[in-house]
Amino acid sequence: MSFELPKLKYAYDALAPHIDEQTMKIHHTKHHQGYTDKLNAAIEGSDMEGKTIENILINLDKGNKAVRNNGGGFYNHKLFWEIMSPKGGGEPTGELESAINSAYGSFADFKEKFSEAAKTQFGSGWAWLCVHDGGKVEVCSTPNQDNPLMPEVGCGGTPILGLDVWEHAYYLNYQNKRPDYVEAFFNLIDWDEVSKRYMQNK
Repeated sequence: MSFELPKLKYAYDALAPHIDEQTMKIHHTKHHQGYTDKLNAAIEGSDMEGKTIENILINLDKGNKAVRNNGGGFYNHKLFWEIMSPKGGGEPTGELESAINSAYGSFADFKEKFSEAAKTQFGSGWAWLCVHDGGKVEVCSTPNQDNPLMPEVGCGGTPILGLDVWEHAYYLNYQNKRPDYVEAFFNLIDWDEVSKRYMQNK
């Protein structure tokens, strides 16, 4: 069984003006499709075939660059699309709110920490909010298509929120103004979805 490009739960223009239609279309149909196709080619005929993407990444041989890069690209983008919504924004509630406040003091302080991780990631990469066993949350960043599921990468734990800071994710609309893109992202976060992932993985 091969991996397939996930369908989006919203139209390409639905996240505008924060993420424009052309960026979404290129990002999904070209970049994410490319990672999907190359991941399938990389695992074909191996013992990874038929396993979940999470299982593949948790047990990754980091020297296998084709699976590391394309498996990461497939998983990271799938999460990215799913934690955004045209009706996003606001702040988390419930147990996730409590976990964020426990770790960072307030939502405002968490937002500053997460934004800093996104803005200061050198070159291409991702910013993450992860949950550890027991419910503690942590912010970190990773280069390229690495993610915290991979052995000894990032902050460990399970990603429940991720922001793509590769230039292809924002350059058409924001050019070199990555901080503006990071700020706009907070208008799109589907905190109900992030909270659901927190509860499933804590």
